[in-house]
Amino acid sequence: MQENHPELYEEVKLYRNAREREKYDNMAELYALINTLQNLEKAYIWDCITPQEYTASCSKLLVQYKVAFKQVQSDEFPTVDAFVKKFRLDCTAALERIKEDRPITIKDDKGNTSKCIADIVSLFITLMDKLRLEIKAMDELHPELRDLVDTMNRLSLIPSGFEGKEKVTNWLNTLNAMQASDELSESQVRQLLFDLETAYAAFNNLLHST
Repeated sequence: MQENHPELYEEVKLYRNAREREKYDNMAELYALINTLQNLEKAYIWDCITPQEYTASCSKLLVQYKVAFKQVQSDEFPTVDAFVKKFRLDCTAALERIKEDRPITIKDDKGNTSKCIADIVSLFITLMDKLRLEIKAMDELHPELRDLVDTMNRLSLIPSGFEGKEKVTNWLNTLNAMQASDELSESQVRQLLFDLETAYAAFNNLLHST
């Protein structure tokens, strides 16, 4: 039967061009993030991770979810509920986290603490991504770096002598002394990326130990 129908042997492709491939990649990323958030909620419920580890991971996932959903949001998926229904995801706990937009361990303080944590995570990721994309002009890095310093200063759980904040502040001072069109040298880019990665890791460790 199949010998008379060679098309049955052909590989079925989900996409026909780069745009369609990107669409499916974006959906896959969102699907994975929602699943991960669901599993994180279960892990916390069953005491498989500490509250500190949960808080840090959940805050990061919520930031990543927002970025991923924006890439998928369309007439077909106007809401995350539509996406979940389409792909039959069993993720009640994850949807609750997404709705509240904060880890369950952070009290509802009108979003002040949870928003600061989410913003800090987002700004760290944005800055590191820019540097990896070889974006190094002062006026392209300064806004996020300034916002990062300001937000870290507002988050009360960060101690005044926190090394990660000092590193970020030192780099803001460096950019403040530059002209808008000036660019960081290759060695400066490498050092800034290293310092951001170190500060980001220290921030996550701080959340774990709080």
